[in-house]
Amino acid sequence: MSRPKAILTTEWGPAIAGGVIGVLTALLPYFGNPGNMGVCVACFSGDIAAAIGLQPDTTVPYIRPEIIGFVLGSCVAALLFHEFRARTGSAPIVRFFLGMLATIGALVFIGCPWRAYLRLAGGDWNAIPGIAGLVIGIGLGTLFIKGGFGLGRSHAAPRAAGWVIPVLMLALLGLALVLPKAPSRTAETIMLNDPSAGCDTGLGAQHAPLAISLAFGLIIGFLSQRTSFCTMSAWRNLFLTRNTRLLKGVLALVLTALFTNLALGRFHAGWRWQPVAHTDTLANLLSMVLAGLALTLAGGCPGRQLFLAGEGDADAGMFVLGMFVGAALAHNLNLVSSVSGPQPYAMQAVSIGLVCCLVIGLSMREPLSD
Repeated sequence: MSRPKAILTTEWGPAIAGGVIGVLTALLPYFGNPGNMGVCVACFSGDIAAAIGLQPDTTVPYIRPEIIGFVLGSCVAALLFHEFRARTGSAPIVRFFLGMLATIGALVFIGCPWRAYLRLAGGDWNAIPGIAGLVIGIGLGTLFIKGGFGLGRSHAAPRAAGWVIPVLMLALLGLALVLPKAPSRTAETIMLNDPSAGCDTGLGAQHAPLAISLAFGLIIGFLSQRTSFCTMSAWRNLFLTRNTRLLKGVLALVLTALFTNLALGRFHAGWRWQPVAHTDTLANLLSMVLAGLALTLAGGCPGRQLFLAGEGDADAGMFVLGMFVGAALAHNLNLVSSVSGPQPYAMQAVSIGLVCCLVIGLSMREPLSD
C-alpha cells in the first residue's frame, strides 16, 4: 500500500487532484466568480494586466488571487518535498512568445483549457468545439514533437532566478490587499448594463472573497505540483505513449465539477445565453487550435506553466509573463471576444498566430544524437 504522503504520485494521483480541483473551481462561481469561470488563467491574466496598468482601464481591474495561489501553492509543495530547482535556458524568448499566442487564442474562445472543461461541466455546449479545437491543436503539436521539435534543455540557474515569479506573486498579493476594491457585480447586472459584455468588460467586478480564492488557489497549486496535473499533457501523453494517467485527472475534474454544478443548481444546458460565452462555432474551434498548438510547443497548459514557475522553472516564468503581455495586447487591440462573438480582427490574429506556431514547430528541430 502506498504511503499517505506518496498517494498523489501514484497512477491515480492526478484523478484525486482533478476531483478536488473540479469541486473547488465549480464552487468559486457560487462564491462570486463569473459563471462557469471558477478558474480561467487567460481571462484572469487580463484582469491582472488591467490592475497593474498594462491595458487601459476600460474594465474593472482585479488581481485574481487564484493565480497567486497556483504559484505559491506549487512553491510550498516543491519546497516541502525538496523539488524546488532553479533552472532556465530552454528558449525563454520563444516560450514568452508562445505564452502570448496561447493567451490570444484563449481570449477569442473566452477561456483557457481549464475553463473549456468548466464550461462543459456547466452545460455550455459551445465548449465542445473549443475542446475539439484544443485536442486538434495538441495533436498537431504532438506531430511536431514526433518530428524532432524541441526547445532545448534547461540547465541549473542561480537560486534567485527561480524565485522571480513567486516573489512577483507575493508582490501582487500585497497589491491585492491594499488596492481599493470595486463593488461586486453579478453576471446578470453586467449583461443588463452592456449586452455585448464579455471577458473584456466588467468581469473583474465578479469575484469570490479574496481569502476563499487564495485558499482554493493554494490547494490547487499544491495538489497539481505533486501530481503534475496538466490539461494539455493529458492529451499529449495519450497521443505519444497511450499513457492515461493525466487524462484521468481531466476526466475527474469535469465529472466532479458537473456534479457540483448539479448540486448547486448551476447546470444550465444549451448553446445560447451561456455566461461569458459566444456561439461562433468556427471561431471557438480555430482559436483553441491555436491555444492547443502553442501550449504543446511550450510544454504545458497555462495552469501547468504557473505550477512549474512556482517550483523554480524560469522558462515557465517567461511563458507566464508572456500570458500577461498577450492578454494586455489582446485587450489593447480589441481581439478579445464578447458574448456577441469575436471582434472584427480576432480571427486574423488567430490565423497569424497559427502561422507563427507552424514556423516555430518546423524550424526548431533538435539535432539527432550521434
